[in-house]
Order: sequence, then C-alpha cells, then structure tokens
Amino acid sequence: MNFNEFIAALKERLNGALPGLPAQLKMSSMARIGELMKFVQSDDPIKSSVLILFYPYQDDIGLVLILRPTYPGVHSGQISLPGGKYEEEDDSLVYTALREAKEEIGINPLQVHVLGQLTDLYIPPSRYIVTPVLGFMTSRPEFKAEPNEVAKIIEIRISDFMNDHIIQRKKMKLALGISIKFPAYVLDGNVVWGATAMMLSELREMINDFDYS
Repeated sequence: MNFNEFIAALKERLNGALPGLPAQLKMSSMARIGELMKFVQSDDPIKSSVLILFYPYQDDIGLVLILRPTYPGVHSGQISLPGGKYEEEDDSLVYTALREAKEEIGINPLQVHVLGQLTDLYIPPSRYIVTPVLGFMTSRPEFKAEPNEVAKIIEIRISDFMNDHIIQRKKMKLALGISIKFPAYVLDGNVVWGATAMMLSELREMINDFDYS
C-alpha cells in the first residue's frame, strides 16, 4: 500500500466507529487499568492534544515520536507524541496539537492536512485528558527539535510499527520507586509505553481493519 492509498484508507476508516478504550487497554497493565477507572472521580482534567503525523518516509509511511528530556516531572525521559496543554487562546484542540508540534519539532502547521481524531485518553498521574489528532504531510518535514522540550526526534516506519514482534513486556519504574511490567512497543531500541502506547494501540487496530501491507 503506497502513501496515498494508506491515507485514503485511513480517512475512510475514520468514518466508522473508533475502537476506543478496549483497543487502548491492550497496551496497559492491570495497575494502569485501575488508575483509568478513577477518571470518573476526577474533577476538572487538564485538556491537551497530541499530533499523530504521517508522511512519506524511506519508501514507506513515516510516523514521528519524540523523546522527552529529563526533568522533574511524571513524564520525564519518556517517548511521546508531539503535543501539549490546551491554552485559552487556542481555537481548538486540533490547533493545540499543531501549535505544539510546531514548537517542539519545527513543522509548518499550514502544511498539515488534518484527518480526524482518535479516542480521548485520561492520564491519572498528570490529570491530563489527551485528544490524539491525526494528520499528514505530503512530503517528509524538515524536523527541528526544540532542545528544552525534545531530547531526540524518532522516526518510525508504519511497516515496522505494524509488526507484532515489536510488542514486548518491559519493567518500568513509576513514582515512589515502584516498578511494574508494562506492555510496550520496542522500535529500534526505543521503548514506547504508557499513554503513548495506548493511543498508538488504537491507531494500530484501525490500520489492521483495512489490512495494511
């Protein structure tokens, strides 16, 4: 499937029902599931959004992730999608995702074609509720990392992402020094887990629905 066929198939799939929380939970530990159930008790979650960006890459379809720098916070040193907190001056959560992606990885928002959104995901440790925004660019962007927010830009190919062999169980250290085993995607040595893996799990299920190859 070439890039244009992939985008057309994904756009058509977005017209149907989203896989939702059951797909997200496939990349979650039991402890994480328990945390998510607390969402109904959470008051005033912090709105945010991330960008899942597709583009032609190495005779395939590219998808960009970022490595967060080490800082005093719950998501320090984690691999994530570009994005961040909704600001009052933002027109929408789509605007937030594009604005943050411009700030973090240097893309031009005017060149991004927005396809739609996936299911919101609540992140208990930070109280963020995240909206994943899907978009594509017709050529590979000239990425430029913002060093205060991005330690490394990570590009992956969809053909690698859809390989079942990337799914592994890894031991991760959480707050208070607690370690727990999580399902994770391991891509070129990069371990993608937690909320990012859960959002990508829904994406992966949607791509499987139209038999990407």
